[in-house]
Amino acid sequence: MRRRTLGNTGIELPELVLGTWGLSGDGYGQVDEADQDQVIARALGLGIDAFDTSDAYAKGKMEERLGRLLADREGAVVITKIGTDRAASPPIKRFDAEYLREAANKSKERLGRRIDVLLLHNPSTVALDKPHVAETMKSLCEDGIARAWGVSMGDAAVGTRAVEQGAQVLELAFNAFHQQDLSGVLTLAREKQVGLIGRSALSHGLLCGQWPSTKQFPQGDHRRDRWTLDDFKKRISQLSALRPSVGGDIPSLRAAALRFALSEPALSAVVIGPRSAVQLDQLLREAGKEPPYLPEDSRNALIRRLENVGIHS
Repeated sequence: MRRRTLGNTGIELPELVLGTWGLSGDGYGQVDEADQDQVIARALGLGIDAFDTSDAYAKGKMEERLGRLLADREGAVVITKIGTDRAASPPIKRFDAEYLREAANKSKERLGRRIDVLLLHNPSTVALDKPHVAETMKSLCEDGIARAWGVSMGDAAVGTRAVEQGAQVLELAFNAFHQQDLSGVLTLAREKQVGLIGRSALSHGLLCGQWPSTKQFPQGDHRRDRWTLDDFKKRISQLSALRPSVGGDIPSLRAAALRFALSEPALSAVVIGPRSAVQLDQLLREAGKEPPYLPEDSRNALIRRLENVGIHS
């Protein structure tokens, strides 16, 4: 597994990071605990020794699982997120200093290790404008709770504000259908040497190209409420822009989409979210072994086709 440096943090990540939201059961429905263990063990065996999680995933149980399975794995990297109070009903966002410090310490305890990258979980610009937020995150690093801090951002405005407040890492949605957040923060992130991690490389499965426009998602699957019917049908039709990328050593739309994300030089890593070892193996087979994951002319041609169907970078 090839590795890239995460901004100026000194942390090296494999190009693919294992995301654990889907594994937790919170995103797409329940996953057996044995399957959770199997996916994490398989990832380690394949050289994926970096994991993206949150204290909110399965109410902290994913952190506990990683803590147990990584106990003897020197050099493994854990990225986790805080800022969602699931003890409240309904859950609420909390970024007050007392809560952040308590949450970070609990995450560290569950993981049984210093946190490598501690991210604020989807804060607003209003939250980031409060001086104590950045000050608390910096102090958590100074106190040895975390090595680096940053923000899992919902849009470019939040990412920009986070960098202005001293964030060392941004995690952002990035895929063939969603490039605007990266475009919005790229210049400032480069100037400040901020590490960038891309998530949602397959747009929650949409870019795999395996769904009919009449696809129905079950209860407990977040995608049930993610797209309106009209928007979903439009997205399915826009997959036509990806289809010419398939061929040769790119066997599927899933491979083309994943390689598009991996070919973005600004990203230090791409988060993938398989829910089974079989899915993980498929992703690694189709990701390609080394750059160029998409040749420059092929990538530029894909971007032009995306623009032609209404998707702009």
